[in-house]
Amino acid sequence: MKKNTFKYSFTFVFLFFLIACSTKKNTFLARSSHSIGTKYNILYNGGLGLEKGLQSIQANNEDNFWKILPIEKMQFDENFSEGEKAKNPDFEKAETKATKAIQKHSMNIGGRERNWQIDEAYLMLGKARYYDQRFIPAIEAFNYILYKYPESNNIYIAKIWREKTNMRLGNDAIALKNIKLLLKKTDLDKQTFADANALLAEAFLNLEQKDSAVAKLRIAEQFTRKNEERARYRFILGQMYQEEEKRDSAIYFYDQVIDLNRKADRKYMMHAYAKRAQLYDYENDNDTIFLKTFNKLVTDRENRPYYDFLFYEMGVFYDKKKDKENALKYYNKSLGRKSKDPYLMASAYRNIGNMYFKNTDYSMAAKYYDSTLVKLDPKTREYAFIEKNRKNLDNVIKYEAVSKRNDSIIKVFNLPATEKKIYFENYIAELKKKDEAKRLLEEKEKERLANIDLNSQAQNSGNGAVNSNTLGKPGELDGGGIGMPPGMNDGGSSFYFYNPTTVAYGKLQFKKMWGNRTLGGNWRLAGIKSASDLVMNDTINDKEVANVLKDTIVPEKYTVAFYTKQLPTSEVAMDSIGKERNFAYYQLGLIYKEKFKEYKLASDKLEQLLRNNPEEKLVLPSMYNLYKIYQITDPQKAEAIKAEISSKYPTSRYAQILNNKSDDPNSSPDAEYKKWYKLFEEEKFGEVLANIDNLINQYSGDDIVSKYELLKANTLGKVNGLEAYKKGMENVADNYPNSEEGKSAREILEKQIPVLERLNFTTTDNKSWKILYAVSNTDTKTLKQIEEAIRVFLLVENFERLTTSFDKYNLNESFVIIHGLKSEAYARDVSGVLRDDKKYKIAHPAVIISTDNYKVVQIKKNLDAYLTPKTP
Repeated sequence: MKKNTFKYSFTFVFLFFLIACSTKKNTFLARSSHSIGTKYNILYNGGLGLEKGLQSIQANNEDNFWKILPIEKMQFDENFSEGEKAKNPDFEKAETKATKAIQKHSMNIGGRERNWQIDEAYLMLGKARYYDQRFIPAIEAFNYILYKYPESNNIYIAKIWREKTNMRLGNDAIALKNIKLLLKKTDLDKQTFADANALLAEAFLNLEQKDSAVAKLRIAEQFTRKNEERARYRFILGQMYQEEEKRDSAIYFYDQVIDLNRKADRKYMMHAYAKRAQLYDYENDNDTIFLKTFNKLVTDRENRPYYDFLFYEMGVFYDKKKDKENALKYYNKSLGRKSKDPYLMASAYRNIGNMYFKNTDYSMAAKYYDSTLVKLDPKTREYAFIEKNRKNLDNVIKYEAVSKRNDSIIKVFNLPATEKKIYFENYIAELKKKDEAKRLLEEKEKERLANIDLNSQAQNSGNGAVNSNTLGKPGELDGGGIGMPPGMNDGGSSFYFYNPTTVAYGKLQFKKMWGNRTLGGNWRLAGIKSASDLVMNDTINDKEVANVLKDTIVPEKYTVAFYTKQLPTSEVAMDSIGKERNFAYYQLGLIYKEKFKEYKLASDKLEQLLRNNPEEKLVLPSMYNLYKIYQITDPQKAEAIKAEISSKYPTSRYAQILNNKSDDPNSSPDAEYKKWYKLFEEEKFGEVLANIDNLINQYSGDDIVSKYELLKANTLGKVNGLEAYKKGMENVADNYPNSEEGKSAREILEKQIPVLERLNFTTTDNKSWKILYAVSNTDTKTLKQIEEAIRVFLLVENFERLTTSFDKYNLNESFVIIHGLKSEAYARDVSGVLRDDKKYKIAHPAVIISTDNYKVVQIKKNLDAYLTPKTP
């Protein structure tokens, strides 16, 4: 009887729980069981996945403090495609759990949701999709909450997340409108109110309405309850005020970040100190307080992760104070930290390069600029600017070396014989000191390496007897090679006689103690020692004689004659050296003026050039460029140079330019340029190239120079092909970036050159063919014969309406071409008739080529490649 009661009781309990777990019954038990199970089981585990995914994003998402931080910390890969698989499995887990909660525990009864945790599930679903960068499915989840759960306590949070997603989709205006409507609600709690204002600020920033963004972000900073957000908002406000050059407001907010101290992530406080350093007033602020603050930060062990930019800011401080030694010290300390911030390292390299550049050490400056370019983003303007300056430095290094070398030669050449001898003797004395110091250093290094080997041997011997298993096996190592100097075989045996350095050292010590002994028994006996001493003494005497002879023979580089015989002996050679030196000074002056805007360096070079009595063609251009420089730096000197040009060279082009007296339209730079451009259009490329460099030098300093440079690039392209054209365009784009010609060259490099470089010969059927005859430009007889024969042929047998032309190929060759041939076979027939028929008799070889391939030949100047037999 009891068993039957238990059986019926079990059935009743099972049915009770089945009814309680039903999603179709609107009972207290059903609602409670489903909501509790949803919250504490499914959503709990989904929340753990979501949190873990957020932490992984934060770990891989470093803020760039060199730019204004985004208000929302999470930043996404803009190239991520929605069609790709989710990148983070933790977000997939959160989405799966949220979907499971909705599918298995939703209680939609009578058009209303009875499980009060389902809106939480949709919110988690939307967040998981948002962080997984699937924004359209995310916005669907948030909209479902708004439409189906209007009484949810998450309704305002869902609205904020929906507008965040709208902004990710580029709908900033819609987000702005909807958040403004949300803020009209008076029952928002403080955190929701702060989130809404932060979102508004981000939308205003996207729409470039910075004043409105600042106002909303200040409200968000005041109302947020999260110190992490408060620190971020304050830092962004400081950055925005700093960008607007409102120094006091920026410092105020950076101080507010610093005051939070450990309440937020330490990186905000440390970067706030760095930003304050950037706002330091070097004329009015107190240096002692600045140094005391930063020294205190550096001595705090907790700040070690931030030493890279702390040292950098100290370097900048000393750099601004003209204390180059300390600046270099702290820049190198910053680089020594091997920062994970590439722009910080690039900035340190750039600043050191600038220091060397101002100190005229251009080779070192070039090396640091190279390191800068490695760390910089190639897509930035700063990269393009430094890359251009780095290319210009090649010319600076070249001309500086020429000027220094030739100045030295001229100076020594002009010294009297006695002073010349003293000059070289002083140089030789310095050279001997350097060589002696180098020799001592090498000896110390050898001794150090020998001691290292001996210490290593002693340590190995102290560890016990040599392992009999490894004796005689050089390929095995007993001891791991610890203490071996660089260059030694780390994988070799530690046995004494397998180390050549220790063996040599042992031989030396043996000779010092025992002298030279013959190999044999009883070698310690004195008689044997005496016999061997005689041999040793003879050897020593021979060495002494050799040393005496060595001392009497002076190396040639330590003699005055070695240097005097290298000096030029003729006035012609000295004139050539002087002209080369003067041209180097002129080029340096132009480079410093035009490319680096270093007007002090430029004026120094040009003034020195004028003191050197240069050839006449450099005098006026140098004076004119000095006038242009002094217009910027010293107007009084500019007027003096203008007066000198006007009085000494009243009929010169420069005097007419300065006094606005150029009445002859044919003498203007524009008229001159038009003349040469017309010659270019007439394909007189040789004449243009023969004169273009002189024209560039003649008009150096004028805006017209960029036009001549572009004309030169186009002419080189017509003559030498695509590679020369590309190099010429790069020169124009790099050296004249702000001119119309420079911008045009840059556009050609980016859009046209890549297309032309992809052109290759094609073997596909072509309906247009040509016959061309390549003729030397100097062989006028052959040219006239070919042209006459083609003319007669076209008069007699021109059934296909063929045409002819004369095209330039390069400076040495041109083409006589027959156009309009419909097939390759017909072209071969025509060329055969012209070759074999006695009426024409063109013995010159003909080239059959399609119209498409002829374009490639003319663009790339690669006719030889076309004629080369193709290997099967």
